[in-house]
Amino acid sequence: MEALRIISDEHKNFWRIAVTLEHVADEIDQGEKVDPAFFESVFNYIENFADHAHHLKEDDHLFRLMRLRSDTAQPMIDALEDDHRLAKEHLNQLKDKFAKAKHGEYADLTQSLRDYTRRLKTHITKEETEAMPLARQILTAEDWHEIDTKFLDNQDPVFGEQARSDFRELYHRVVSLAPDSIGLGSHSSGTLDRYAKPVSGDILLKVTGLESSYGRIKALKGLNIEVRRGETVALVGANGAGKTTFLRALSGVQPMGAGEVWFDGEDVSGVRSDQRMRRGICHSPEGRQVFGPLSIEDNLRLGAYTQPKQYLAQDLERVYTMFPILKEKRQLPAGTLSGGQQQMLAIGRALMGRPKLLLLDEPSMGLAPLLVEEVFNVVKALKREGMTIILAEQNAFAALALADRGYVLETGEITLTGNGQDLIKNEKVRAAYLGM
Repeated sequence: MEALRIISDEHKNFWRIAVTLEHVADEIDQGEKVDPAFFESVFNYIENFADHAHHLKEDDHLFRLMRLRSDTAQPMIDALEDDHRLAKEHLNQLKDKFAKAKHGEYADLTQSLRDYTRRLKTHITKEETEAMPLARQILTAEDWHEIDTKFLDNQDPVFGEQARSDFRELYHRVVSLAPDSIGLGSHSSGTLDRYAKPVSGDILLKVTGLESSYGRIKALKGLNIEVRRGETVALVGANGAGKTTFLRALSGVQPMGAGEVWFDGEDVSGVRSDQRMRRGICHSPEGRQVFGPLSIEDNLRLGAYTQPKQYLAQDLERVYTMFPILKEKRQLPAGTLSGGQQQMLAIGRALMGRPKLLLLDEPSMGLAPLLVEEVFNVVKALKREGMTIILAEQNAFAALALADRGYVLETGEITLTGNGQDLIKNEKVRAAYLGM
């Protein structure tokens, strides 16, 4: 039933878009100005993602087989497919109101935004609470095999990786242009995905018997972890499980009590944090920890202090291409940025160190829903480049869904390990961390 997971993930994105539009309607009512490019990016995302992919996948595969298996499902599916057919008309009506709002008719626009999001949320709720539970009951194993095979076909022009990459770019544009109260507040969108680099798959990081303490409290109790070059590895666990301590120990900020850390064929257990960074271990810490009084560009330059100066200009441009808002505000103090903008700065600062291994500690913590998905899109884009990543997250489902492998930490010990999808299906993980 992988198709249902994919559909639910897409529903979450649409729900975030709906909440964002509601927030924007409130801001317009309060007299705030919203960049027209933001609305155009939303319309483009909905048209391309919903009308050309999401609805098509459901109608042609899931709903078609549900019709074959159950006569009682017909009225519900008819209503949902009617929603799909009318969605384009409703979007065109919203676009007309937006065109008039350019001439000052904002009241009609805000009401149309709320009407549109109400219909969108109602439709998503019907699919999640009625259609998807019924599909689980009536579809056979053969049906699910057919549906999942189609949904997981990476070469398919509608379902495949290239299409998903295109949709991430469209979502990135929405987040970049959304007001900084809920997005990044940029005037341009930049580019997220780049070409994938080949990776060898050899062991880049090997940790054995790692222990670390805070006074008499042992935070890490003999951890053994391996990370292969090009992998994305998720660390999941509750608060206090040891995720942050482990990443701090890897980067050399937190003292080790015992164990060894081998990185790129070298024992770096006794190497200082700055020397580990020179070797390519770059850390985006929990809570962002930007240098508030310094300018945004100075924060980024500090991330590159271990690198040859000839790379500085091109590395800055790479970060600015991913996050144009940082370029727009580069001379301002980092402390003036919103939480989402500071998170992008923290990631950008780590990228300035040209990481062989990127450590991301709770990058989605405290962010607006629209930005949470954007953070994971950034991680997916870096993964596509072939970057090796350790991602520590309380958002266990999102982290495991994109990870090659995962480790579950409880009170400083590894209790489970496996590939990301297997851990998502694990009953213990689902009960403890996924709320299922």
